[in-house]
Amino acid sequence: MLRTSASDLWSAVHAERAALAEDLAGLDEDRWAQQSLCGRWSVEEVVAHLTAAASLGRFRWLRSMLGARFDADLHNRRRLAEHRGATPAGTLRRFEAVIGSTTAPSKDTAAWLGEVVVHAQDIRRPLGLPRTPPVGTVTEVARFFASRDFAVASRSAAEGLHLVATDGPFETGSGPGVRGTTLALTLAMAGRSAYCDDLTGEGVPILRSRCTSA
Repeated sequence: MLRTSASDLWSAVHAERAALAEDLAGLDEDRWAQQSLCGRWSVEEVVAHLTAAASLGRFRWLRSMLGARFDADLHNRRRLAEHRGATPAGTLRRFEAVIGSTTAPSKDTAAWLGEVVVHAQDIRRPLGLPRTPPVGTVTEVARFFASRDFAVASRSAAEGLHLVATDGPFETGSGPGVRGTTLALTLAMAGRSAYCDDLTGEGVPILRSRCTSA
């Protein structure tokens, strides 16, 4: 059954944070320093970013953005520095402390589920960690991403394409086809070009070009 209520979505957020923390527990320092799929950020920096995202309510987020003159990159760098520990172990402890948090800058719970689903894969794929979220969890994120440009230009990435999941009920749009797992479609909509390698269909080059430009 697909999750639809805010309560169920938050339960999924907590489950995905806990699963990521479990994956991170055995990493050595070299792997914490490895580059993620998220721009220039290392694995440790992505984890600190997730901690920051789970620690900022609407008022604190707005105050931080005002302080950064609405420069999102500066806002993220400041919050990342705030929530990164002195060591990777310290960064992990800080993340573990917010696993059960329901704090967020807005009520778009599916977006914050997407935050942890996408960033967890930003970490797992470069490290070769095999865990993937449940299809029902990712389907909620895929549907949200296809409907709105929120933190990423996901709706724009999918525009004019017919996306079809091969492992679940997600399907959206019309135009050149793109087929693959719900996770691969979701990460491609989030701008992760590496996941275009897992997709098939005549629309893949179009989606890949949008990932690259993002």
